[in-house]
Amino acid sequence: MAMLSSMTRRDLEAQSYPPLVFILAPLVAIGLQSLVALHFERFNILDLPLMVTIFFGLARREPITATLYGSLVGIGQDALTHLPIGVFGITNALIGFLAASLGVKIDVENHGTRLLLNFPFMLLHSLIFWIIARHMLATNLTWNWSRELIRAVANSIVAVILFALLDRTRVRD
Repeated sequence: MAMLSSMTRRDLEAQSYPPLVFILAPLVAIGLQSLVALHFERFNILDLPLMVTIFFGLARREPITATLYGSLVGIGQDALTHLPIGVFGITNALIGFLAASLGVKIDVENHGTRLLLNFPFMLLHSLIFWIIARHMLATNLTWNWSRELIRAVANSIVAVILFALLDRTRVRD
């Protein structure tokens, strides 16, 4: 029994990544998101900076760090949009916190688990964004369930692929 608990404990330790990956991954995601979305309207359905935030939240399993990381990534994303600074910062910070909090409790190395976790994170992100934009900023943003469900599915599938690529940068023992 002691061996089982020690193996489980080791499996739930935070993963380590090179510091350069923490900096470059969100910068590339934000840059790619803004550049490609300008030329291909359908690319707006994806949210690469949020995927990076979720990945590092799940992998690092440190809620405070994930909250700060999500807010910085979100503010960087806000800087390239027409929205007020802080909208994506707030939503990404909340999702980063939740991802890290769940990463502590469950094994997130399985691709199926990652797919199933990304779906509600994407929906929750859209809901928080809608609440902030609609009720706090008084914009005329409407909620479309079918669009948001399609968006969550597409983002979840792309996130699993992105997570597999980012896993390759992990520092091995």
